[in-house]
Amino acid sequence: MCGRYALYGPRSRIRDRFDLDDGFDFGPRYNIAPTTNVLVVRPDPNGRRVGSLYRWGLIPGWAKDGTMGAKLSNARGETVSEKPAFRAAFRRWRCIVPASGFFEWKAVQEDGRTEKQPYFIRPRDENELFGFAGLSERWVSPDGEEIHSCCIITTDANALMMPIHDRMPVILAPGDYDARLDPANVNAEMLRAFLCPAEADDMIAYPVSRAVNSSRTDAPMLVKPA
Repeated sequence: MCGRYALYGPRSRIRDRFDLDDGFDFGPRYNIAPTTNVLVVRPDPNGRRVGSLYRWGLIPGWAKDGTMGAKLSNARGETVSEKPAFRAAFRRWRCIVPASGFFEWKAVQEDGRTEKQPYFIRPRDENELFGFAGLSERWVSPDGEEIHSCCIITTDANALMMPIHDRMPVILAPGDYDARLDPANVNAEMLRAFLCPAEADDMIAYPVSRAVNSSRTDAPMLVKPA
């Protein structure tokens, strides 16, 4: 799963890594949690990549109310093309979620008790960024409020992640961004082929402060080794 992640560093880094125009606003965040607004990369009507703020937690267009989004922050890659909540977005409204890294919790034994130790997983090159495979939706409430929302697709853990957790976000190779974002790409087999674990050698993981357990805490120290 992916329940928390971080995105920080110069805005120019995000712009350059994802080939964006400057028209997006996103300050450094070190403990991004579901139900908050997050930066997504999507194609505009002219095919250019733009950065937009979407609520993390997908609300399907057919949902009766917006509370469903709180349960849909992640989508399993194995079933995303079939599940009613995700299949329309998988066909038509794919996006990329930029991240400096993500958090996962490992069960450890301490003084005879099982505790959860948070880890931060980031690119081996700390100047690089992950591009998570995501889905987006547009939902309109009964009173006319329009909400754009998103979720992150997950897959099996790679060799680095296996000792920590059995799932991880789908991390796309930059060379696959265009094909995955292209709304005209209806090749379901190709789209599903993107949903595999990233190379373990390109990532590092280390334990971090348990202060990250509180979603109200947001500071650079959360991504530093404990």
